[in-house]
Amino acid sequence: MSVFSTEEIAAIRGRFPILSRIVNGKPLAYLDSAASSQVPEQVIEAVARFQRTTRANVHRGVHRLSQEATEVHEGLRDRIQRLLGASRREEIVFVRGTTEAINLVAWTFGRQKLNAGDVVLAGELEHHANLVPWQIVAAERGARVEKIPALDDGTLDFDAYEKLLDSLPVRIVAIQQVSNALGTIHPVERIVAAAKRRGVATLVDGAQSVPHMRVDVQALGCDFLAFSGHKMYGPTGLGFLYGRYELLESMPPWQGGGDMIDKVSFSGTTFHEPPWRFEAGTPHYEAPSGMNAALDFLEEIGIERIAAREHELLEYAQTRLREIEGLRILGSAPHKAGVVSFVLEGVHHYDAGMFLDQMGIAVRTGHHCAQPAMERYGVTGTIRASFAVFNTEDEIDRLVAGVVRLQKVLR
Repeated sequence: MSVFSTEEIAAIRGRFPILSRIVNGKPLAYLDSAASSQVPEQVIEAVARFQRTTRANVHRGVHRLSQEATEVHEGLRDRIQRLLGASRREEIVFVRGTTEAINLVAWTFGRQKLNAGDVVLAGELEHHANLVPWQIVAAERGARVEKIPALDDGTLDFDAYEKLLDSLPVRIVAIQQVSNALGTIHPVERIVAAAKRRGVATLVDGAQSVPHMRVDVQALGCDFLAFSGHKMYGPTGLGFLYGRYELLESMPPWQGGGDMIDKVSFSGTTFHEPPWRFEAGTPHYEAPSGMNAALDFLEEIGIERIAAREHELLEYAQTRLREIEGLRILGSAPHKAGVVSFVLEGVHHYDAGMFLDQMGIAVRTGHHCAQPAMERYGVTGTIRASFAVFNTEDEIDRLVAGVVRLQKVLR
């Protein structure tokens, strides 16, 4: 029996206006939520309502509108704290997205901790946002980034990881919880514990995990965790960094400007305590209203039910796609999120994406900002279908039919 009834899925889909779109003459089948999820009507309406009734800058005005906007903004911080199980609200920093969160940690904490000869360990499947910032800062500090190798099935080689921890002067481990390229769910709790036993700091990229499963930072034991709102049914331009408070307190600002200061004079400046020390300038103040609505949606549906439904879709998709001759799925890890990445014999992934688009099917093609992962498996890119709670088996059947038709056209 499915996690949701047919009627429940239909009701959920009805809350996403974009899913009624016709694309190239066909009903839209949106299978690209790993890149960006769609938003339910309540998120669209919350942002519009904020614009109509509350639009004002936060933390600055004594007037009513500014106070209301600040309440929405800071109220979201409380909700993110509860979502992650953080010990205090001051451990939640507002940023533009996962990429900015990781850059913040690299440019502050990384600069503090890394010295000549030191090592940052990053997983071989990391997307570029959790690799390039570390490479830039490591180069500046005379340090280097080494990879934790991936096995053929898409899991990380844990034995190799522990040997690297023991043999190299590792200061930071930067690891994704879920691979955006293959869907592998990494054993982050175990990875973090191994680092902690050796006094090594950890940053977890939660961009593909927080929207799809229960994530508790205290259970994980990580020092930092980064994720974005637009992958969890919320607006773009708003993301979050969790950081252990004692670490945030020790880190300098990374951007200067309004709202992050305590006192400014020409003789010098003092700064706010975390998290506001890291939030210079006017924030994306419309977004928290939409993010609150997105969290309402997630809580109403239930993150555990969402995870179970996405697993159903993954299993169905993998079974159907494996029936296609000449199709190879990359990544067969025992624990995967709702991502299936595959290649077609004799077909370039870009051509496949264009062909499927003509059938109203939106999938991601290319290297998925994870070129080292593609290199590991000897491909330049893949066709990736990724699922959200609103997807259906019928959409997967359309994907399978589209791939079969593509093969016939090319023969």
